[in-house]
This record gives sequence, structure tokens and C-alpha cells, in this order.
Amino acid sequence: MASDKNRKSDHDDHAAGGWGAVNAAEKQLSRQKILMKGNKLLLSMNKPGGFDCPSCAWPDPKKPKLAEYCENGAKAVAWEATKKRTGPDFFAEHTVTELLTWSDFELEDQGRLTHPMGYNAETDKYEAVDWHTALSEIGTFVREQDRKRVELYTSGRTSNEAAFLWQLYGRLIGTNNFPDCSNMCHETTTVALPESIGIGKGTVTLDDWEHCDALFIIGQNPGTNSPRMLSYLHEMAMKGVPIVSFNPLKERGLVRFTDPQSPREMLTGKAQQISSNYFQLRTGGDILAMQGICKVVVEADDAAKAAGRERVLDVDFIAEHTHGFEAFADYVRNLSWADIELYTALTREQIEQAGEIYMKANNVICCWGMGITQHRRGGDALQQIINMLLLRGNMGKPGAGACPIRGHSNVQGDRTVGIYQKPKEPFLQKMDEVFGFENPREWGHDTAECCEAILRGDVDVFLGMGGNFFRAIPDLDRVTAKVKDIGLTMHVGTKLNRSHLLTGKRAYILPALGRTELDEQECGKQTITVEDSFSMVHGSTGMLKPASEHLRSEPWIIAGLAKETVADRAPIDWDGLVADYDRIRDKMEEVFPDLFENFNERLMVPGGFRLPNGASERVWNTPTGKANFLFTPNIKDSDDAVPDSGHLQLMTLRSHDQFNTTVYSLNDRYRGIKDDRMVVFMNERDMEERGLSEGDMIAFEAAADDGIERRVSGFKVVRYDLPQGCCGAYYPETNPLLALSHRDERSNTPASKSVPVKVVALTQATPANTVSEGAGPELVPAE
Repeated sequence: MASDKNRKSDHDDHAAGGWGAVNAAEKQLSRQKILMKGNKLLLSMNKPGGFDCPSCAWPDPKKPKLAEYCENGAKAVAWEATKKRTGPDFFAEHTVTELLTWSDFELEDQGRLTHPMGYNAETDKYEAVDWHTALSEIGTFVREQDRKRVELYTSGRTSNEAAFLWQLYGRLIGTNNFPDCSNMCHETTTVALPESIGIGKGTVTLDDWEHCDALFIIGQNPGTNSPRMLSYLHEMAMKGVPIVSFNPLKERGLVRFTDPQSPREMLTGKAQQISSNYFQLRTGGDILAMQGICKVVVEADDAAKAAGRERVLDVDFIAEHTHGFEAFADYVRNLSWADIELYTALTREQIEQAGEIYMKANNVICCWGMGITQHRRGGDALQQIINMLLLRGNMGKPGAGACPIRGHSNVQGDRTVGIYQKPKEPFLQKMDEVFGFENPREWGHDTAECCEAILRGDVDVFLGMGGNFFRAIPDLDRVTAKVKDIGLTMHVGTKLNRSHLLTGKRAYILPALGRTELDEQECGKQTITVEDSFSMVHGSTGMLKPASEHLRSEPWIIAGLAKETVADRAPIDWDGLVADYDRIRDKMEEVFPDLFENFNERLMVPGGFRLPNGASERVWNTPTGKANFLFTPNIKDSDDAVPDSGHLQLMTLRSHDQFNTTVYSLNDRYRGIKDDRMVVFMNERDMEERGLSEGDMIAFEAAADDGIERRVSGFKVVRYDLPQGCCGAYYPETNPLLALSHRDERSNTPASKSVPVKVVALTQATPANTVSEGAGPELVPAE
């Protein structure tokens, strides 16, 4: 592991959670002027009859606690339920050009959007328009365009009902161009997992967490990205369940946690150690780390077999349920420990410790996040996790299985209901049958392919259903420079963000209801549904008075667009669907009878229902009919992941006060950063080799091999405990460094967690909040 002298001791010794979490949540509620209302509202979040958290996709328990929310969920609610407003008066005072100089935090902190807005290029300002005018102008323009040049983006905040209508609308236009937020995070899981086990989702439930004997967490930071998970880790650790964490940075939530719902811990200040073993592997070392554990297990079984002892492997499970074991076992037997240690920055002893924990446990769950999925070989790394689980039959039995932790609240549900650029024929046939038109068969664009189309000038319409697409993408500067050439851009949202300011020749912002708000249609109060990380579908019913009388629900907006664009292309009663969302769910059931049988009836059950999951039942929907041991010989994530490569491997990170591109403040409490985002976390030895001291200013130069120069500057050096050869910095500030071509080969997921960069010292200080391209302070290479 990295030396203790690299640790920032001024903040590493504090536990996650505790009074710091409570104070941070209350401070955000107060800043948004909803302290009393917000606390009352939070008591209805993630509970039957209440609303689902607009933040992460952690599942809801059958018996929720009084306060079934976390610090970051409270921030998300405060951010949405704020009393602040961004209305026509605001836009009248500021040009788009001026607003583009504001920070992401400043833009969203203005408050909720209140009116439909259309862009006036002559004044460079957004102006209020009525709904009929906006929808009519958008619909008329879209109708006249080449269907192949229309892109429909979907955010993970979109409900199942809205996403289903959105994909219906797009296919009526005649396109499968559905760039989706999942393309930027867990698409690797969606594509690689079916090759191994026949389904692109996790296989566990919350009940499994109650019965597991060991938990492996690989490339995930629950303390920031899914904090409600910490309560479960806390309980497991208290019971003595080993929790083995693999992550380059020592994330505070994986070290120690004070449970805010434990009176004893809150009063005494005590904290529970979370990780029994914390292995700080080098960025890009995941493949060989997992294969190293498999090597330990296979060789232990070889020894047991030779000595006539009880087998280590689950030989019956392997024989009945798997394919390809012998080839994989031979491969890991022959792996070099020297290579494993070089690429992982872990010792053989550490890998063997992890292997011993794995072998002693009867039921093992493996969790992962974007620390696995956002690599050039992310699919290969993920499949090695599955290989490890298969060795001892840790799939399809209580307390065991695969557990990808999705980021956004309904990102998994969007895909389930049809947001996919490569639709399969059975789904399209059902769509043809149910809606009475021939759906397009030609595959469309994912996020990376959409960006490439924009760069080629092949996009005339970009329609965004939520999110902040033009701030989240790779090659950010190159792509956004071309947005002005798009004929029309439209964004549905709750708050102003940077994507709204990157306008096409025509541009519209359409304000939508938030998750917390009452949605009343012709037939009364409506409930939407979401799918969490564990394939549970449950209802969400808002309760607040909408922030403006001009807000509309996402299904209403989609239906309005459809009536103006494609009303004559199929006999669809758009008004009837929006009047009662039960009717949307009835149509979903017709298209997906195996998934959503008796949808509306089952939705009435508290906690919702689980979607079918073959791998959980040891039914493998793969070409072999079995779970597959898969590997690519001699493959690593990146040769740049080793010391002396000439590069550092940059991990793009969220701060603790951030969710995706939404920045709640400029602080990162868990990493000791205050009022700044332009920082780079570096290993002390890497700093010394480059002549850098803490507080020095640097620029990043991307080491992509496509001949395009990518550089961002103005980052302050922070000494941090992470392996040599690695560094970390916040996104989206670092997104201009990430080449579109630098992505997972299977899924096109951007390799944001392993970007080869050079660090260049600046001879004079650059303001910490400046990102400059081209001319700037004189550069002195820090090689």
C-alpha cells in the first residue's frame, strides 16, 4: 500500500456520516430556504406512498426507518424543493454569453425554472414563450428533418412512464438514436454481464445482504455516491462480516462510519470500522487483481485435490452451470506474480489475503461502480469479477451474487422500458403490434456515437429529456464547439445548467415537475415508477405544490411534442395516456408481458415488485446455456498504468458535494477540500519526481494518440494517499482531456477512470477557478 506519509492526516481520521452529515444536510436545506418544509418532506422519501429519492438508485427496504434517506439524498431534495426561482426576469438580465462564464454551481443555485423559454439569437437571451408555441415550433421543425439526424437523450431521473413514451416518440420519428446517461457509466455492465451470465443487471436483493458472509467492493465510493449503502455496511461490519475494498483512494466511507441513526454513536462520537481489508490498487489494475485472487483459489483447490482434502472450488456448480472453466483455470495458474504485483501495486501477500477471505466465506457478494466500468477494458475487468464469483458457486443462491451499484435513480429502468440504441427484434415486433406502426430496425447512436455525429456535422436536432449532456460528455470542448451548428436544441429540466446555454440555431428550455412535486392530470394525482439497482420496481408520488403553475410533467411534455410531430403516424391517444399513467403502464405491460405482468396491481404492494432475473435462479440466457468463464489472454487495462510509463493515470472524481454534474457547493468534506474544485490529488513521490510541492499550480496535457492536443490548466496540487503513478481530479472540469476514442471496446463507455496525462508545472499561479486553453502562463515540463 501507499506509504502513510502520503496521507493527509488533518482529515483522514474523521469518520463518514455522523454530525458532519447531519449538519451538511441541514445547511443545504437552510441555504435553499426550506429548513422546516424540507425536513418534513424528507420523512416521506423512499417510503410507500411517498416519493423516490431523485439522487442514487440504492433500493428501498421493506421496513423503512423513520429517516430513510442520506446526506446526499437530502441535498438533492433541497436542491429541487428550493424556494429560489429562475424565471423570465432572470433571463432578461443576463445574456447566454455572460451566463456561460458562470460556474456550474452558480447556474443551478439560481433555483427552479418557471417558464418555457426560447432563445433569441439577436439579443443572445432566452425569452418566455407559451407552451403551445414552444411545442408547435419544436414539433414542426423536428417533423421536417431527416430522421437519422435527430438525437434523443435520456437522463436517469426520467421515470419509467416518461422513458417509455420517449422511446415511443423517437421510434415514431423513425430513429433509434437514443444516447443515454447509462452510456457514460454502467453501459459496460449492461453489455459485458450478459456475455457471462445472460443478464445485464445485478443478481442480488437486499435480503441477500442479510445473509452474505463476505463482501467485496471494487471501484466504488458509497460514502459519496450511494450513502444509504453505508448503513448496511455498518451492520455487516458490526456482525463481523469481512468487507474487502479495492480502490486507489482511501475513501472515507469505506474506512469508518458513524451512523446518524445510532444514538449511541452520535452521542459518543464513536465510529464503526467498515473495511476489514483495504487494498489500494493502482488505477487500471483491476483485471490482474481479480485474476490474482482467482489464481489463489484455483491453486488452493489444486493442492486440496492432490492431498485428498475437501475441494475449495464448487465443483458441482462448475460442472452443471458453467462453461469454459478449464481454460480459465489454466490461464490463471500460469499468471506471473511479478506481473500481478507490477500492474496492481499490491503485493502477493495482499492478494493472498483477499483470496483467503474469499475461500473461507460460503456466500459472497461483489459490488462495483464506475471505478470498474469506466476503463478501456472495463468489460474484461467486470467479467473477471464474475469469474471469481463462479469459482465457488456464488451466484443464484442466498447471500451471494453480482451487485453493480447504479448511479442515477432510474438509469436502469430507462433501459428496461426501451431506451436503447440497439433494440432487439422481439421488442420491436411487440412495439409494432401494440402501437400499429413499423418501428425502425436500423441501430442508432449511443452517447459516444452521438458526439461523433455532432463533430461530423450530422446532427440537426438534439432533444434532451433531463440531464446535462453537454457538460458530462468526453472531449467536451471539441464537441460543444459544434453545438452552434445544430438546427435545434431542446432541453427538459428543473434547473438551469450549462447544456441549456450551448444553443443550436434554435433553442428551447422546457421546465418540468420534479420528483418531489405533485403531478395532477385529468384523472387526478399521478404516481410514476422507477427501477432501482436491485431490479425492484416501485412507485413514487410527489407531494409538494409545483414551483410554478407553468411546470408540466415529463409525460405531458412528451405527449405534447408527439402530437405536434408524429400524430398522424400511429393511432395513439396521447391525451388519454397522460390523463392517467395507469394507461401508460398498461401499454408497457402489453409490450413487456414477461416483465410487467399485472403491472398496476403489483404496484399497489408496498415496496413494489422485482423484475424477473434468470441468473438469480441459475437460469443462464447465454448462447452456451450456462454461465461463462470469460477472459482475454495477456490483457491489462492500460500499459500506462505502471510506473515509469511517462504518464500519470488520471481518475476523474466526484466531490462529496456533487451528484453527477450537479455541484451543491465547492467543498469536498471527505477529502479536506474547501471552496475549491480546481485541485489535483497526487502521490508524494510523483510530486517529488516532478519538482512539485503542495499548493503548486499545474496543467494537464492528455496523452491521447490521435494527434489532437487536449489541455486544461489551473489545478492546485494536493498531496494525497494514493498509489504512485495515479492522480485524481474532479469532473466535469477534466472532461476536455478525455478523448472520445478512449473508451471501453465493448460498450463505448468513456474510460474516465483511467486517462493517461502529463502534469506540467506552471511558472506563475493561475486562478484556481480558471480552465484555460491555448495561451496562458509559461509552461515548464515537470517530467
